[in-house]
Amino acid sequence: MSQLQFESASPSDSARLAAAVAGVLRSRDVLLLSGDLGAGKTMFTKALCAELGVSDAVTSPTFTLVHEYRGRTLTVCHADIYRLERTAEFDDLDLDGARAAGSVLVVEWGEVLSDAFPDHLALRFAHVGDDDHRSISITAHGSSWQSRLERIAAQIGAKVMP
Repeated sequence: MSQLQFESASPSDSARLAAAVAGVLRSRDVLLLSGDLGAGKTMFTKALCAELGVSDAVTSPTFTLVHEYRGRTLTVCHADIYRLERTAEFDDLDLDGARAAGSVLVVEWGEVLSDAFPDHLALRFAHVGDDDHRSISITAHGSSWQSRLERIAAQIGAKVMP
């Protein structure tokens, strides 16, 4: 499991990270986002979708639970599981089925699903100081993400830590 740390001082910094992640995404990939309310999970997802060519307005799926956005080459299934309480509720969403060919799954509050998706990229967002500053920890889980994390790191000028 490799990890890198990214310091974002502005929304444009977070968008730069989203562009780096978008550049390595493949069909059926899973991104699990975590962090406090307002830490930047939805903002990151908006920037990621923009990089993938989504033209629709990207909003938090807090109440609808799952939104689907079609990009140029990939569809983004954006889920927010903050309000779910039981494992059966996760099963009802069929998040694994949402990873159909040609799609990527982005789950806000997704840390509780790490066992369900052993091969994923985990991004943990944390407030640091002022309103715009974020610390984002990015962890590769599974063999398919190891080399891609190196490519993300190169794009954003960070180093991967073992």
